[in-house]
Amino acid sequence: MKAARVTLWCSLVAMGCAIAACGGAVGTYSATNGLPPVASDATGTTANPIKHVVIAIQENRSFDDLFATYPGADGTKVGAVAAMPPSIAQSCSPPITQPTTIPLQETHLAGSVDLDHIYNGYKTELDGGKMDGFDLVGQSADGSGPPACTLAYQYVNPAEIKPYWDIAKQYVLADHTFQTQGSSSFTAHQDLIAGGTQISATQAVIDNPTWYPWGCDAPAKVVTAIIKRYTHQVYRYAGPFPCFTYPTLRDLLDAKGVSWKFYAVKVNKPPHGLGPGIWSAFDAIKAVRYSSEWNTNVTRSNLDFFTDITKRRLPAVSWITPDANDSDHPAERSDTGPSWIASIVNAVGKSPYWKSTAVVILWDDWGGFYDHVAPPTPYNWQGGPGFRVPMLIVSAYTKPHVDHTMYQFGSVLRLIEKIWGLGSLGNNDQQSQSIGNAFDIKMAPRKFKPIQSKYPLQFFLHKQPSGLLPDAE
Repeated sequence: MKAARVTLWCSLVAMGCAIAACGGAVGTYSATNGLPPVASDATGTTANPIKHVVIAIQENRSFDDLFATYPGADGTKVGAVAAMPPSIAQSCSPPITQPTTIPLQETHLAGSVDLDHIYNGYKTELDGGKMDGFDLVGQSADGSGPPACTLAYQYVNPAEIKPYWDIAKQYVLADHTFQTQGSSSFTAHQDLIAGGTQISATQAVIDNPTWYPWGCDAPAKVVTAIIKRYTHQVYRYAGPFPCFTYPTLRDLLDAKGVSWKFYAVKVNKPPHGLGPGIWSAFDAIKAVRYSSEWNTNVTRSNLDFFTDITKRRLPAVSWITPDANDSDHPAERSDTGPSWIASIVNAVGKSPYWKSTAVVILWDDWGGFYDHVAPPTPYNWQGGPGFRVPMLIVSAYTKPHVDHTMYQFGSVLRLIEKIWGLGSLGNNDQQSQSIGNAFDIKMAPRKFKPIQSKYPLQFFLHKQPSGLLPDAE
């Protein structure tokens, strides 16, 4: 439930990289020169300009929650509501008088509530595609709290997330990006390394394990929930121990000799600080957790990202998670997330890596917050697609625009697979449109313009880590 703390290393400014304004108005430009598959040698060197992809993962926000009023994007300030039983409607504060729509209320990034965002909550909110059940779920991550009433119907004050809006104005905001599964953070992070959570021909993992830590380091009796292929029925305690053998992007990268890292966050506060003391999606992948890569490719601090940029050793592919306080997770009641992301973008932009790197920023799940765009059909049997989440794409080879292409988490994996000629995992990556549509690799590389933020890099470098999970829900 917490946001990871990422700090930006200031000395990058002194690298002598020129910084100039990047003119151009925000539009709806759609590139026709998407990144194609290219030949790859044993070291992962490619013929196109993108040689590094950084995936920065934030927590628990729907698209409308952060970009409801963004110009040119598919947002709304009015939400649809389903009819409530009168006894429940009257218990809401203020009481709901059975309208069919509710205005979204502007709220603070640091003042949000924690709402139901497990698969059953997703189905309730989805309501067969009507997107009107957000008033019927509970005020807790697993739906066990009192009725949410109108709490999901909100959007964050744009002034409080200005770095996100500035990134969108300068680069690409993808406004039709959907989760792979209508599920919570554990499976969302698996989807971002594996394209899905299929454990057999008829079963996939859904929602979160029953206790911490999530993965191979979990206590012996921890299990997962599963969803079945032909019934879409969830069996809450029928899944396996959360230590899996399905393939991930790591297998494809290793097979081609392409470097990768997962910049994990330290976790040392009970009960989340059990096990290895770090939080990484690869803790649930047996082939990584019990190999030398657990020490060489999964870092013990997300701040190593900035060190690796300084020392010119940024891997070809990387994932980076925030400290709980920097994650945008509503339960954290913190406003540092936008500055944390600005630090990542600025670190890359002010370094020699700028002309060869794409930074992809996305939020792992919708957090129970209202979104008005129904996921595309047909639905996949692993419990998705889930709801829309924001995705920002930053590169010297993008023009400022809102990209209306339908993407899923597998779209990010597919970009990586195409750049390095990796083949496919045969999961959601194979079914998704690559985000290469957002790039124009024929354009001259843009000069970088720093993203301004409330908290500077030094704030993150010197603050004490929270020691909590970025998300325990």
